[in-house]
Amino acid sequence: MIVSNVSLSGCAGVNSALCAEAGEGHQAGVAYPTTLTPTGNLIVAVCLGFIGTFGLTNNLLVLVLFCRFKMLRSPINLLLINISISDLLVCVLGTPFSFAASTQGRWLIGDGGCVWYGFANSLFGIVSLISLAVLSYERYSTMMAPTEADSSNYRKISLGIALSWAYSLFWTLPPLFGWSHYGPEGPGTTCSVNWTSKTANNISYIICLFVFCLIVPFFAIVFCYGKLLCAIRQVSGINTSVSRKREQRVLYMVVIMVICYLLCWLPYGIMALLATFGPPGLVTPEASIIPSVLAKTSTVINPVIYVFMNKQFYRCFQALLRCEAPRPGSSLKSSSKALRGAAAVGPRRTNDFLFMVASLGQPAVTLPQLGASFEPTIDFTKAPSSDNKPVIVSLVAQVDG
Repeated sequence: MIVSNVSLSGCAGVNSALCAEAGEGHQAGVAYPTTLTPTGNLIVAVCLGFIGTFGLTNNLLVLVLFCRFKMLRSPINLLLINISISDLLVCVLGTPFSFAASTQGRWLIGDGGCVWYGFANSLFGIVSLISLAVLSYERYSTMMAPTEADSSNYRKISLGIALSWAYSLFWTLPPLFGWSHYGPEGPGTTCSVNWTSKTANNISYIICLFVFCLIVPFFAIVFCYGKLLCAIRQVSGINTSVSRKREQRVLYMVVIMVICYLLCWLPYGIMALLATFGPPGLVTPEASIIPSVLAKTSTVINPVIYVFMNKQFYRCFQALLRCEAPRPGSSLKSSSKALRGAAAVGPRRTNDFLFMVASLGQPAVTLPQLGASFEPTIDFTKAPSSDNKPVIVSLVAQVDG
């Protein structure tokens, strides 16, 4: 995790002898008390208890839905499961220890436990971040691919999942071997990377971690979803009401994802940079605990944004509550459809019902009256080209029943 390690930053100019004693206690593995007041520890414990409980519940529910309903076992949904597993591991292997430390007012499992906690939570947090970036790229590449994605091909997604774990290990193992190190952070009830050391060794690691594990995933997410939104806006000439509705929904999702990403992780980065490059004591232990709590809220928010706002998962969730089969609908099919580019060669023979073929730039054709459950799937069969040739767009929908 990226959070400010300033457990001793408040010592500067206050009591150097006390600070030295605390530092010696840390080296000896002594559990020294937190700098928060009892009320502050109680507030942090309540927040962590809430986050741990709901994060565990939400992510377990995602795994239950995935195991219960075969229709969810598509390649791209495996990335959602990977995110849920990493968030679940944070709730199981991280949050309980910081919660217990907050209730007792001190770190409870010693120096070895502190190093393990810092490494494990950094690993799982970065896995989640990289998986979100891989997910955005996969959605973008699937939408823009010239052919429909093969729903039985798990190789590409498996490589993406393996990449997220390998990439995270690449950046979280170095502190165990001397490039920076893990230690107590904030008020002393959690552990993370040491952000306060001014050595070149430590500063170089912090800069790399900030750039490659926070900034790069963020720009990947913004770029991919931005391009996806632009592609959706290109179909506004086909059916204004339908395309506007789809555009607004995608824009709404993108804005929520970006805001939540920044809300959870940007305070980590800012606090880390202030603690690293600012003067001693600039970041107080009381202030440094806020980014730590905010980052852990991602374990609660991720399942809600990426899973329960997904129509596939939501319908299966409703079916699970009602103990019945999920209601069939076009969104189950259209969630894996794409805005694809290839020359149109006539109507495709699929299990879908072909309603209309129209070309961009031509007068709009009136759609036949359809039931309320109809939701079109917009399928580009030709990307915009420089020769201004008409682009064929097929509007396909699956008949419920």
